[in-house]
Amino acid sequence: MSAVQGQAVDIPTEDGTADAYLAHPGDGRPRPGVLFYTDAFGLRSQVRAMADRIAGSGYTVLVPHVFYRHGPAPVVELPDFIDLAERPEIFARIVPVMRSLTPGMSRRDAGAYLRRMAEDPLVADGPVAVTGYCMGARLALLTAGAYPDRVAAAAGFHGGGLATDAPDSPHLAAPDVTAELYFGHADEDPSLPPEQIERLEEALTAAGVRHRCEVYPGAGHGYTQADTDAYDATADERHWAALLGLLERTF
Repeated sequence: MSAVQGQAVDIPTEDGTADAYLAHPGDGRPRPGVLFYTDAFGLRSQVRAMADRIAGSGYTVLVPHVFYRHGPAPVVELPDFIDLAERPEIFARIVPVMRSLTPGMSRRDAGAYLRRMAEDPLVADGPVAVTGYCMGARLALLTAGAYPDRVAAAAGFHGGGLATDAPDSPHLAAPDVTAELYFGHADEDPSLPPEQIERLEEALTAAGVRHRCEVYPGAGHGYTQADTDAYDATADERHWAALLGLLERTF
């Protein structure tokens, strides 16, 4: 692991300015870029720590605050430890914000994030990788489909709504994807029921996308997030092995 530096940055978009976190090895050399999409709880200390871990393996990581249209992070004040069983009002406040981010907005924003990375001297030339968590897994798949020339690999962990019946469901981007994809699904996740897992697999296979989809047995939705009651340390380490392995194969 390399020494890591992190800093707050701003990203101009068509709809305003997104605040973000940028992490990179401390030697200042250009490194392969990783675009990191957070879960619904957004940009916070836990996410910065995850970005730092990726950066410590030799990458420059950009973590945008995807809800910037509602103001800078945090849009919803969060406790140090998020226990939804005791604080259901947190999720009740987050859901409308999450739903306000449409696929069209997400694709436009992704273009801005990728431009910011292309212009940064800390990011090596060439395509980048994308990783996403919870709703961020949807954004990762949408980004890979919308910008195939810019995305070489994409991963999603405990993603929800990846293959719905909606006309703008993320899995419908599969024919446009050229990246290698990896998905680590949560077990018995209401936001990604078996029929969606099957639909996603069928879509990726039919499109000829290089991919691997796995269900992590016993791991619930949110298993990578150590500041929540959903955290599963075993599943989280499996996620790290899968993600870093994908990055190593790509770069």
